[in-house]
Amino acid sequence: MTAKEVMKELESYGDETIKNIYLNHGIKEPLFGVRIQDMKKILKKIKKNHELSLELYSTGNYDAKYFAGLIADENKISKDDLMKWAKEASNSGISEYTVPWIASESKFGYELGLKWIDSNNEAIASSGWCTLAYMASLKPDNELDLKVYRNLLNRVEKEIHTSPNRVKYTMNGFVIAIGSYIKDLSNDAIKVAKNIGTVNVNMGDTSCKVPLATAYINKVISKGKLGNKRKKARC
Repeated sequence: MTAKEVMKELESYGDETIKNIYLNHGIKEPLFGVRIQDMKKILKKIKKNHELSLELYSTGNYDAKYFAGLIADENKISKDDLMKWAKEASNSGISEYTVPWIASESKFGYELGLKWIDSNNEAIASSGWCTLAYMASLKPDNELDLKVYRNLLNRVEKEIHTSPNRVKYTMNGFVIAIGSYIKDLSNDAIKVAKNIGTVNVNMGDTSCKVPLATAYINKVISKGKLGNKRKKARC
């Protein structure tokens, strides 16, 4: 399929109710309001397509950018492509999902994650914390630098409550990921989670809530799923 054909099909699945939900979550025009399950109908026809993913992302349309992440080829995307995507992520749907999904699955995830968390740009910093969290969920523990991850937990404990809004949210998610996916750091993450307590994030005009990290990690442990890795980041 061409980019034009994909855009036409995405538009055909557009739904005003979904669009309004997205708008309430801070997503800006242009967008059609496409359900994820409808995107996956198109995904079955395409699978991975590097060039098409770049073309769709460059349209600026939210649904096209999200779909670009579903078809992106993590083995072909370049560091420059990922940097461009991070800079052009204008909402949390892209900066906290699409960009870190592909970054964490690529060979540049660790490098870019550490670079992005130091950014003064809230969206880019959020992408960084999400990328490192997704990597923890994907990579075997022996392929992760546990010393670096332990230091990042300490950094979160010190900085989370004074960080920008979405960075607070993604830092909290990072603690949950480390506590859930890295066995040797789970106790460290629980300790940090207890110390940071409730994280206050402005979720806008939505019913979304910030998960309490201690409760989330303990639930994973109680289900016997501690350390169970994911096959892929994107979903």
